[in-house]
Amino acid sequence: MLAREEWDVALLQEAPPRWSGRLGASGAIALTSRNFGAALRARIADWRPDLIKSNEGGSNQTLVRPPWRIAETRRLTLARFPERRRLLWTRVEHESGQAVAVANLHASANRPRAAARELLRAAEWCKDEHLVFGGDLNLRPEEDPATFAQLRERFGLAAATASDVIDHILVRGLDVVEPPRQLASERRQVSQAIHLSDHAPVAAVFAVA
Repeated sequence: MLAREEWDVALLQEAPPRWSGRLGASGAIALTSRNFGAALRARIADWRPDLIKSNEGGSNQTLVRPPWRIAETRRLTLARFPERRRLLWTRVEHESGQAVAVANLHASANRPRAAARELLRAAEWCKDEHLVFGGDLNLRPEEDPATFAQLRERFGLAAATASDVIDHILVRGLDVVEPPRQLASERRQVSQAIHLSDHAPVAAVFAVA
């Protein structure tokens, strides 16, 4: 699915760690949760991926394609309980010399207050002028407008994908060529029984200002 789509930078959450280095692009990884007993999880996933789903193991992964490359990587732990949540920060450079920071995160699920704290802490930690800040934020703007207002007003991060979704690509210091949008469900379908995710992919086009 990644091979057939057109992209420069891809942000994955809840990706099995063993995918790292096997997706046809260079990348960086931050381990998150559900990684105990990795060998057994991998065997079950090979047998029944539709059964084990995200329990195969978790990581955030940021992938890049030429002419971009990852020049620097940092990680920040945002939560340890009930599941570990980590921010994967990368500085990606174009062969022309332009650079953009990319923050890839998966905020806590079913705990809106915790997710809001994690997002604001991550946004405060990212000081970069040119920043892509995205992932499964586990917050809907219509349910928590105050947090998205803080992201916009305090940190210059805008704009949400839609008011009723939890996956977003926010930006600072970049020109929005095509705003974030959800792609059709069919774009992630592997077979009649298997979809790559229970979330619709989000895509956007930005240009360095």
